Amino acid sequence: MHAFNLQPKTLSLAERLADQAVDALIDEADLSPKPALVDRRGNGAHSDLHLGLMHASALSLWPAFKAMADAATAFGEIGLPLREAVGRIGREGEQAMLDTTGGVNTHRGAIWALGLLVTAAALDPESTAASSVSIRAARLALLDDRYAPRPLSHGAQVAQRYGARGAREEAQLGFPAVLQRALPQLKCSRAAGHGEQNARLDALLAIMTNLADTCVLYRAGEQGLHTMQLGAQAVLDAGGSASLAGRRRLHELDQQLIALNASPGGAADLLAACLFIDRIESGDSLKQGAF
Repeated sequence: MHAFNLQPKTLSLAERLADQAVDALIDEADLSPKPALVDRRGNGAHSDLHLGLMHASALSLWPAFKAMADAATAFGEIGLPLREAVGRIGREGEQAMLDTTGGVNTHRGAIWALGLLVTAAALDPESTAASSVSIRAARLALLDDRYAPRPLSHGAQVAQRYGARGAREEAQLGFPAVLQRALPQLKCSRAAGHGEQNARLDALLAIMTNLADTCVLYRAGEQGLHTMQLGAQAVLDAGGSASLAGRRRLHELDQQLIALNASPGGAADLLAACLFIDRIESGDSLKQGAF
């Protein structure tokens, strides 16, 4: 008998979806140079985060994403039982994340967004168009989890204070920042030959131009939000991150947001959601033997 089994393992649908979700989180973390966010250059506007911690956090969420996909397969339909199962798994995943990071909130918003999308994809793996997956995720998000803790998160508190749309509302509307801004920009920049990393940066910037990012509002109020939105639009107007003028604008935006201690974490979570949807949209990554 050989010391190693060289036969490739056939992964289940849930395992493949969990892989794609974790890969999306790691790709988002690695993407550089992101304005005021943790990336390969450094910690951005964060004093308690670094790239290694972001990677460890993403990997810690794999069991939760797999369990959500398995729950979708087991229940087979959108309804309160599935919604509450996903909520429970998400809270367990959040605790695993906090145990890994020593209590630092690295991916709470991403657990919500990607958890819903993983579940929605598992419900109908033959229907992976971005619009179809997002609609199923929205229908699930609209259901009220009776067991969810009621204290408001920082993001929810800020959303109420400023009348902004928080992560919950973004999901309930079918992720418009992803479908209407990020994905079209990602595909446009790719078609223009800007390269994959620049296309992903442009997708992030497209989200930032319009999103009422509650992470930025919490840290820097409306001044920080306006700086983020106007600065991101200026980068795209200058030619995007693939152009020299755009890179100069991007550097300026990075410095401005760091000075305000404003990190667009909500936009980063939605970029991860965009990358996940982009990966599964063709359906190829979910087929048997794709890994």
